[in-house]
Amino acid sequence: MRIVVTGGAGFVGSHLCERLLGDGHQVVCVDNLITGRREHVEMLSALGEFTFIEHNISEPLYLDGEVDGVMHFASPASPVDFARYPIQILKVGALGSWHTLGLAKAKGARFMIASTSEVYGDPEVNPQPETYWGHVNPVGPRGVYDEAKRYAEAMTMAYHRIHGLDTRIVRIFNTYGPRMRPNDGRAIPQFVSQALRGEPLTVHGDGSQTRSFTYVDDLVEGILRLFFASGVHEPVNIGNPSEMTVLEMARLIVRLAGSTSEVVFTERPVDDPTVRRPNIARARALLGWEPKIEVSEGLPRTIRWFRERLGG
Repeated sequence: MRIVVTGGAGFVGSHLCERLLGDGHQVVCVDNLITGRREHVEMLSALGEFTFIEHNISEPLYLDGEVDGVMHFASPASPVDFARYPIQILKVGALGSWHTLGLAKAKGARFMIASTSEVYGDPEVNPQPETYWGHVNPVGPRGVYDEAKRYAEAMTMAYHRIHGLDTRIVRIFNTYGPRMRPNDGRAIPQFVSQALRGEPLTVHGDGSQTRSFTYVDDLVEGILRLFFASGVHEPVNIGNPSEMTVLEMARLIVRLAGSTSEVVFTERPVDDPTVRRPNIARARALLGWEPKIEVSEGLPRTIRWFRERLGG
């Protein structure tokens, strides 16, 4: 298949492009490099038929030739991005989704939107099933990302219902692994970078808030199973149901990194979710998917990658 991946130079997108090429597909990667990195895709041409287009998908995209799949993964996605690029996030969720859905419709291609567990906001239900509508503050600092993704889901379902487009919605939970940005504000890259530099690990609040961490290879496997599945149009959670506190994660990273860093506590951000854990019954039933790589295996791989790049 010839598959267009927007945001393909980003953390998840580059792993997705690499896997698609490894499976024998042609990949057209579209990224404006606002948070993606050219270095993530420079080596992909050696793996197969790969094309990189530097383009902001919030503007229309025209492609010659057949397209079999469109996977819209473009969006800044970390807490620091919410403050730095709020309008860009809203535009890529709204206009970017519109343009990529239009491309899929014009080409008769299958479409997938990368949604997020952030559509659940600060949930009042734990774990979160896909049937939960969420508890989101639309005017808070995180609202730019939460509502952009909720809008993208709504538009995707509208194109499916009105135009008969073959669509998929993947709700991605906290994911980690190589190629994350060291200072993007998310827990694992921040903690790993601080531990390797010997700096204090900054934990928000008292660290009792929970997260469920998925290694990127497991995520990509789930994404592809959903994309190639037949007739699954409703949202599907892809995440690890193993829940842990942020403080537990910080202390684990200190130990695995062999660091002497201490943990310090800072003010908790506005609308920071108290809990986050996926109900993956739908993924198990429809896709036969569940995560295989626990943090005891995935974290050392991630720390090793960061150590090589931070030089110590």
